[in-house]
Amino acid sequence: MIQQSTMIDPFGRSIDYLRVSVTDRCDFRCVYCMAEDMTFLPKRDLLSLEELDRLCTVFIEKGVKRLRLTGGEPLVRKNIMHLVRQLSRHLKSGALQELTLTSNGSQLERFAGELADCGVRRINVSIDTLDPDKFHAITRWGHLDKVMRGIEAAEAAGLHVKLNTVALKGFNENEIPDMLRWAHGRGMDMTVIETMPMGEIDADRTDQYLPLSLLRAQLEREFTLTDIPFKTGGPARYVEVTETGGRLGFITPMTHNFCESCNRVRITCTGTLYMCLGQEDSADLRAALRASEGNELLAGAIDDAILRKPKGHDFVIDRHTRRPSVSRHMSVTGG
Repeated sequence: MIQQSTMIDPFGRSIDYLRVSVTDRCDFRCVYCMAEDMTFLPKRDLLSLEELDRLCTVFIEKGVKRLRLTGGEPLVRKNIMHLVRQLSRHLKSGALQELTLTSNGSQLERFAGELADCGVRRINVSIDTLDPDKFHAITRWGHLDKVMRGIEAAEAAGLHVKLNTVALKGFNENEIPDMLRWAHGRGMDMTVIETMPMGEIDADRTDQYLPLSLLRAQLEREFTLTDIPFKTGGPARYVEVTETGGRLGFITPMTHNFCESCNRVRITCTGTLYMCLGQEDSADLRAALRASEGNELLAGAIDDAILRKPKGHDFVIDRHTRRPSVSRHMSVTGG
């Protein structure tokens, strides 16, 4: 087993969860995430799969226990399963407790079986509506039937699926009760998420924003919600829904931030480390990664960055300038 150490930030939080964006590209163009005419990074700027493996391995050696691959859409990265299979060795050694990913579901029909073979046990799938026409409208390029086939393939492969739903005012707030019943009826947990002010998009976020405190109050007219201490390693606060027997998570970066217990950092596909999703401060790990064949420089750069991890984020929906709190798109950082 790999010798474990611990990364501790200036506020005493142990950093044991790493989210890695393997690509900024996606086969959807969700209206709250991207502009339709996106300019993506040149492929030469991206870390190779071998570099991503090396980078993740150093983090695992430094104490990371949970690793999540994100994007864009991670499964559109060419040869992505080679990276997943390489990283799975850390599951076999016991150094890594969990390897998982967040997906839009479009490629799951193709890859679910292989993901399960690599030791992936659960995945998050992002779906904001069960109406095919509305789904196509909000994703611009996506087709709900393809995602549904992907979920069925994941379930058939033995993967536990959790549904991620961004709550959007005037779009899906009235659908969420039925989505909850549908998800729990299939044995899937569900998490609702407040829209976050990241990157320039074509829409006006002041029109999209739905506080989850308001959504919870609406749900409690139909369901009995009981707070529970269940955690998956991420920022969601969970309740148990008496009527369905399932779990519902709330991710509330705007109304009730989750910074006091933050245990995670994020790496972009170019090797930039963000210590906080809602702050611009970052560290260039690609330079350290490529400066030598050994990992001493890289480990030192990581240590220096962790010591700069802020106490919390500064997300705000700006109703005056309508500018995002953070200039980079969510697809760059990977959520």
